[in-house]
Amino acid sequence: MKALIFPGQGSQSVGMGSELYKKFDLVKKIFKEADEKLNYQLSKIILDGPESELKLTKNTQPAILTISYSILKLITEEFNFQIKKNIKYFAGHSLGEYSALVASGSLAFGDALVLLNQRGKYMQDAVPEGKGSMLAVMGLQIDELETYIQEIKKENGICEIANDNSYSQVILSGDTSAINEINKILKNNKKKSIFLPVSAPFHCSLMKPAAYKMEKEIHKVNFQDLSIQLVSNVTAKPTKSSDEIKKLLVEQIFSKVRWRESVEFMIKNDVKEFIEIGPGKVLSGLVKRISDKVLSKSINTIEEIKDLK
Repeated sequence: MKALIFPGQGSQSVGMGSELYKKFDLVKKIFKEADEKLNYQLSKIILDGPESELKLTKNTQPAILTISYSILKLITEEFNFQIKKNIKYFAGHSLGEYSALVASGSLAFGDALVLLNQRGKYMQDAVPEGKGSMLAVMGLQIDELETYIQEIKKENGICEIANDNSYSQVILSGDTSAINEINKILKNNKKKSIFLPVSAPFHCSLMKPAAYKMEKEIHKVNFQDLSIQLVSNVTAKPTKSSDEIKKLLVEQIFSKVRWRESVEFMIKNDVKEFIEIGPGKVLSGLVKRISDKVLSKSINTIEEIKDLK
C-alpha cells in the first residue's frame, strides 16, 4: 500500500513549478485561478519572486498548495495516474494537510487557498516580529530534549516542541528569550542546533490567538467526509470525519506536528511506499530517516511524474 504526503512551509523556492507552468496549460489555468481567488498576483511571486515576498507566510502557504495541487492535477488528468489506487492514507506536514484535503476531495482548491492565506496572516500577526523564534535540534530524541527544556527559567517564556520530524530532527518553538536560552544550554552540552529563518514561532501555544481566528474561518467553509483516511498532525491517527478534521485543523496551529509518529503509524498499517507531492524533497527525506524499510520519493518534475507507477 501507498501513502500520499504533502509538504509544508520551508519547501518553497522562487521558480518552483516553472517547468510545469511553461509546458502545461492546465498548470497555467491553476495559477490563474489562484490569482483570481486571492485577488493578487501569487503566480508572479511563485515564478519570479522576490524571495522576500515568497517567504511571507501569507504567500508561502497558498503558494505551496498551488504547486502541490498543480502536480496532483497533472498526474491525474495529463498522465492518467489513478491517484487513489493502492493509496491507503493521505497526510501533510502542517499546511500540507490542506493540500492533502484538497487531493482527497474533502476541500475545494479555492477554499483552501483563501484559508491558507488567512492562516498565514493570522499566524504572522499572533506574535510581534522578533518576539518568537524556532530552533532545529539534531541528534536528540524527544525524551532527552525534554530534560533540557526543563532547565529554562520560567521568566524567559515559552519553549515547546513544535515538530517531531524524525529520530534525528526535532524543532522547538517559543519566545525568543527562551529559545536563545535553550540554544546556549544545548551548545554547552555539545548538541547541534540551528535557528530557522522563520517569521513567527509556529506550532506552539503562542499561536493560540491565530487558532481562535482561524476557527471562525474554517467553520464558514464546506468540508466533505473523506473516502481515504487522513493521518492527522495533531493525533498521528487517521480520520475520515469532516467535523473532526475542522477541529484538528484549528488545534494544529498551536500543537506539535507529530510527523515521525504519523509515518510510523502508516508503516505499521501496511504502507510500503510514500509519495511526496509538491515542491522540494523534505518529507521524502524525513521518511528515509524514520525507516529504511520503506520506499519514499518526491514528485515535482516532468521526469518524476513520468516515472510514477
